[in-house]
Amino acid sequence: MNQLLLKSKRASQPGTIFGIAPHEVIEDILICLVNDNENTLDHLSEHAGSFKQPKVIELVFLLSEHWRQDNSTKYQAVELLDRFMILRVEELYKSSAESQNVMQVKMWDSAKAGLCDMFMLHLASCIQITSKLHFHSNIINNHMVVQFLGSAGFPYKKEDILRSELTVLTTLHFCINIHSPFTYIEMLLEVLGNNGSSLRLKDVQDMCVMVLDLVYLQRNPMFEAVLKAFVDPSTQTSIQRSNFLKVKEDQMLLATGVISASTSIIDRDLWNEVQEHLSNITGITVNSVFDMCSAILTHCVGEAQPTPI
Repeated sequence: MNQLLLKSKRASQPGTIFGIAPHEVIEDILICLVNDNENTLDHLSEHAGSFKQPKVIELVFLLSEHWRQDNSTKYQAVELLDRFMILRVEELYKSSAESQNVMQVKMWDSAKAGLCDMFMLHLASCIQITSKLHFHSNIINNHMVVQFLGSAGFPYKKEDILRSELTVLTTLHFCINIHSPFTYIEMLLEVLGNNGSSLRLKDVQDMCVMVLDLVYLQRNPMFEAVLKAFVDPSTQTSIQRSNFLKVKEDQMLLATGVISASTSIIDRDLWNEVQEHLSNITGITVNSVFDMCSAILTHCVGEAQPTPI
């Protein structure tokens, strides 16, 4: 009887509502997210983003949709896969480097071949793991993974699925609750709602999902445009490009740009106001928010750049 009542309540729940969480709770969570973002940037691998290639991201998105995952799961899976693959490559390279010269080349070649062969399995494991982090999602079980991989020409067994999942977990030292830009977008929308913004925040959230999808798929050309906005292409140095990696991986900055771009699409009259609010909330300058927003609109939506403040 209680179970039936519980199902009935869930079925009648409305969609996401912003601006109802207590101010103290929002403030604590926001501070925590800001600290996490800064800590990630301070300990960023020089290879960060290497596995955020369009075809890989598209595959994660399509497979997440196939398994009926929500948006937060698919974005987190992309971030988890990138973090895992970088650590896994470094781990295997270090292991092969400890061998003698002749064996080192053979071991590294073998390790690279093994990584390529196992990539699809590890990708599926990353989506499976993130599905378990969201209790409102459809958890992906081993049978579902085996069935899909088998249909795609990868005859893995359930033991292989378990082994792959354990490899991902141990390589990441079980630190798997990795944030994605979508986490920051939802929190910033919550703050805007709590501050009494006149924006239709649910509409903005829906637009943010579409824009963020495009941002992930157009990641490289979009950030090239942002780099040109910061540094004259004729004077760019390798050090400047290397330092720019922190900009590419700054999830708070990206979240402000996505919200600003989404607002521009939905309600241009409120665009300047929202940019100022986002700057006050995050401490990111209005010019930086504008540059990110402009790059997103130009490369993802195909719209002319909005007029700066």
